[in-house]
Amino acid sequence: MLQSLCVAVLCMILASVASAKEAVILLHGLARTDKSMTKIATVLEAEGFIVLNVDYPSREATVEDLAAKVITAALANPKLMDAERIHFVTHSMGGILVRQFLKSRHPANLGRVVMLGPPNQGSEVVDKIGDWRAFNALNGPAGQQLGTGPDSVPNKLGPVDFELGVIAGDWSINWINSLMIPGPDDGKVSVERTKVAGMKAHRIVHVTHPYLMKDDQVIRQTVHFLRHGQFMP
Repeated sequence: MLQSLCVAVLCMILASVASAKEAVILLHGLARTDKSMTKIATVLEAEGFIVLNVDYPSREATVEDLAAKVITAALANPKLMDAERIHFVTHSMGGILVRQFLKSRHPANLGRVVMLGPPNQGSEVVDKIGDWRAFNALNGPAGQQLGTGPDSVPNKLGPVDFELGVIAGDWSINWINSLMIPGPDDGKVSVERTKVAGMKAHRIVHVTHPYLMKDDQVIRQTVHFLRHGQFMP
């Protein structure tokens, strides 16, 4: 009994040490703040990861400008100086920032990426109301770039060439938006349009868009992918 307990404790210590050199950069979605990622940040820290929960002005610039400034600054943060691998976990548009950044440069110690509800092929909501004054006031320049047309930022980025897991929600609490979106959706993005060529894994959960990063199941799946490169069955 004592021997089994010692082995279990040793395994926990080794797991903690193994992940202590691994970092996770968190990127929130459009018109949100780092507070929306607090719960998942807390869990990742408890799992032994170095966590950098980034706050950025998502409504004040284009996707291209945000990706260049925000992610460059995050990677240079002293908190990540000793990280052997740096992962990304993103919500919504945060995933598009990562795709934009990694399109032209890869950190040498890039780890895995988990995207929660990303508009990887854009959103029909932007197609329908993206030119409304109220939409522009709420979402800024980046919001207008997230349509489903061939010239939208997500669709110009092409396939991903990094280890990516995507979690999509199929429950909506925004029925007005859902009327604009064909097929199952989370109130912002259809399940189908969260997908992107080159992704390693895709998982559907019965969660709505604003709560994906706060859902216990989603958080467990995120941790599992970061550790193992696949979602749990």
